[in-house]
Amino acid sequence: MSADRFDIVIVGSGPGGYVAAIRAGQLGLKTALIEKDPFQGGTCLHRGCIPTKALLENASRYRDLLEASEFGLSVGEVEIDWARIQARKDGVVRQLSRGVAGLLKKQNVEVVTGWARVMNPGTVGIYEKTEYGRIGLDRGPVRTISADHIVLATGSVPREIGSVPFDGRRIISSDHVLELETLPESMVIVGAGAVGVEFASIFHRFGTRVTLVEALPRLLPIEDHDVSAELARSFGRQGIEVRTDTPLTGAKPVDGGVEVTLGSELLTANLVLIAIGRAPVTEGVGLENLRVETNDGYIVVDEYCETGEPGVYAIGDVNPTPWLAHVASMEGVMVVERIAGHDVQPVPYAETPNCTYCEPEVASVGLTENDAGDQGFDVRTGSFPFLASGRAQIAGHTDGFVKIVADARYDEVLGIHIIGHKATELIAEASAILRLEGTVAELIHTIHAHPTLSESVHEAAHAVYGEAIHY
Repeated sequence: MSADRFDIVIVGSGPGGYVAAIRAGQLGLKTALIEKDPFQGGTCLHRGCIPTKALLENASRYRDLLEASEFGLSVGEVEIDWARIQARKDGVVRQLSRGVAGLLKKQNVEVVTGWARVMNPGTVGIYEKTEYGRIGLDRGPVRTISADHIVLATGSVPREIGSVPFDGRRIISSDHVLELETLPESMVIVGAGAVGVEFASIFHRFGTRVTLVEALPRLLPIEDHDVSAELARSFGRQGIEVRTDTPLTGAKPVDGGVEVTLGSELLTANLVLIAIGRAPVTEGVGLENLRVETNDGYIVVDEYCETGEPGVYAIGDVNPTPWLAHVASMEGVMVVERIAGHDVQPVPYAETPNCTYCEPEVASVGLTENDAGDQGFDVRTGSFPFLASGRAQIAGHTDGFVKIVADARYDEVLGIHIIGHKATELIAEASAILRLEGTVAELIHTIHAHPTLSESVHEAAHAVYGEAIHY
């Protein structure tokens, strides 16, 4: 079987793979993009970022209607049509997926459907995928592609607890929960990272009784400690039951639900959602045919995402870098531009913005207060609460604050941490400040429009010097 020749072949069409393919097309590289599913966009578009945010938007609109009387509005009885909510979510996903397909076509990227397995450093075999997660390796490839460069962007899947396996009905993953046919009355969510707290917010606002369980001492363990504490307080005020320092020790389906064991305590709920992270997809892709090292399942790469096999790269969730779509996209662009001969810089992981779409939203970039102290900085902080923001009062969302972590010696901004309304939009300014190595003084002397939520960033900068104007 003769192999079709390309400059670059990319395996996986998530936000790392498809962005890399589009950039490769723009640079004039003959590009093939191989995807196991009959659509492009990967987990982010079909099973993660986009569908979850669509549900969050519906949940927010529903809650706004229930609370309309606080704004002097009477809307009558508000009912949930779960089927239409799910249909709207699916429609958003379809529209964006068609957009990705159109962009790939515009850049002359050849999209190939099938399971890709690297046969040797310059050749990829395409195998028929019999069903999700299973491939017909024993039948041999239906097509082979040769390329000067191979980019592995195979992504990740929800991580399972060995003693509590998914059954897809009562003990479910973040994939399964997006396809629920009915709204559950009660739910236990295991894991209080970004995925867990987002789903807690979604289903609580729709009226589900939610218990959020975390084995570690606090919610969102990677965030600043003040942010974690504020989120726990807000969840408590909303009525979400939070259990930290609480391990899941068992779960088994029973009539009408699941019996959940938390230490010595027994709970019953309609569903258990396991949200403890994700595992890289590296099995069955042919790593054994390459000089590629792995560590705990992740592919080991250098600062330019190149593996131990020259010409073979790995981007996105298969790397031990942040499990974020925007990180995968940045890696994809960097790798392709390097292949095209451009002078590129490694992805600045320390400047990666983290966004969590719970209610209230959480967003951060840079060092936490504790991390800055551990690294030897002379730490100075300043905070400003949204309760003191006119724009937040107008919006009716006054939970949370902006916190700035700075170096007292050079005045450099080391980190900005936001919990509150539209935090995931406000973080863009913070990312620019860190990228430009901005100082607190420069932030103070940057004019912020009034009345806006962004004024809270300005006020937090004043607060670093103990000089907040409105608080």
